[in-house]
Amino acid sequence: MSDTVNAAEQSAGLITTTAQFFQEGGPFMYIILAVFLVGLAITLERFIYLNLTQTRNQMVWKKLFPLLTQGKFKSAMEEAKGSGSAVAKILVYGLSRSAYATRHDEVEMAMEEGLMEAIPHLERRTNYIATFANIATLLGLLGTIMGLINAFTAVASADPSQKADLLSASISVAMNTTAFGLMAAIPLLLAFTYLQNKTNQLIDSMEMASVKFLNVFRQAQSQKAQGNGQG
Repeated sequence: MSDTVNAAEQSAGLITTTAQFFQEGGPFMYIILAVFLVGLAITLERFIYLNLTQTRNQMVWKKLFPLLTQGKFKSAMEEAKGSGSAVAKILVYGLSRSAYATRHDEVEMAMEEGLMEAIPHLERRTNYIATFANIATLLGLLGTIMGLINAFTAVASADPSQKADLLSASISVAMNTTAFGLMAAIPLLLAFTYLQNKTNQLIDSMEMASVKFLNVFRQAQSQKAQGNGQG
């Protein structure tokens, strides 16, 4: 019972401290909080989207690659069109061109076109996270500077015996915005780095899928040429 009471008291104390921290920081604290929440929302949306894309790509590739290696390009095309994944869209470009292309570079250019179309969807809004992190830091510094200006203005007309106490208290309050700006910026920068690496991994995996398909296409063309030569 005592543990529950202590936990409740600690929670109440934390809420009170947080509320006081915000009130002392001034209006810039709420602006920084809004920036952080927007950045967090983008982070969550990108995290879900990229992980779903990775999962779908892996599932589709496991189905398509055996069909490709067996030379069943029409079956692979039907499977790719129905999946809706990013790697499938790229393969659709290549498979569509492979139906009448005589050279592998034509298929390669078609797949590069599909890759260029898919990349913007992967990178969309990710750069905003780093921008919001920088904005949060700058807002924190701006809030501190404005707080210091107000502090020195107030101290200038105060009683000389109280100037030191007023100045130290005002500076402590003004530094709250810088602290909160950094508290908001650091997680956003970490999230930006993670999502950027995740995006690069997805792009690399789709490029690898394109290379593997081109190798299969070359092999199929070679076997077809050999068969025509023998015939």
